Amino acid sequence: MLPKNRPPTPPGEMLLEEYLKPRSITQVELAARMGVPVQRVNTIVNGKRGISAETAILLSEALDTSPEFWMGLQADHDLWHALRRRAAQRTKAGGGRASARHAVG
Repeated sequence: MLPKNRPPTPPGEMLLEEYLKPRSITQVELAARMGVPVQRVNTIVNGKRGISAETAILLSEALDTSPEFWMGLQADHDLWHALRRRAAQRTKAGGGRASARHAVG
């Protein structure tokens, strides 16, 4: 379930705070374990890049987690932001109410 009052923790923040720091793993070391450029890890940690399916697999192998964990974090993050953008669009357009056609369910 998505949090209502705050965005879900970004995957990069979770990676840094719950996996790298506690295990004293540097971004350089993680990148080497994953076989990717350090910039890939750094842009994820800094929230400038999302977790792709391929990256989820590499992270799961490097950190002994599941790819579903990483994909779930990314999906929750993306969905929360998409819902907020949609709500803002509706508010801006004055379309906060569903039409009668869509209200019947």
